[in-house]
Amino acid sequence: MSYDTLSEAITQLKKEGYTEDFNLQHDCLICKDGTIKVFKDDFIVDKFFRFEGDTDPADEAILYAISSPKNNVKGILVNGYGISSEPMANEMVEKLKVH
Repeated sequence: MSYDTLSEAITQLKKEGYTEDFNLQHDCLICKDGTIKVFKDDFIVDKFFRFEGDTDPADEAILYAISSPKNNVKGILVNGYGISSEPMANEMVEKLKVH
């Protein structure tokens, strides 16, 4: 499925149970107000969606739908276009790299 806007995709993913908002750290994802850390071997990228800005490259983003059976959480991560835009461990870059 494809979406026209980032907000449309987020709304649908939340309906599908991706309710957490993950934040990207150097070597993990955090959620639940920082109380849960999800490391690279503990999550799966179920889906991703790329959004390109019509006129401004700064509007480009990737939306990840991520699940972690070990931590019993599903959520989303929005990152600026190009995962290398955030400083993080090489293992996290590889896990989130969009091929």
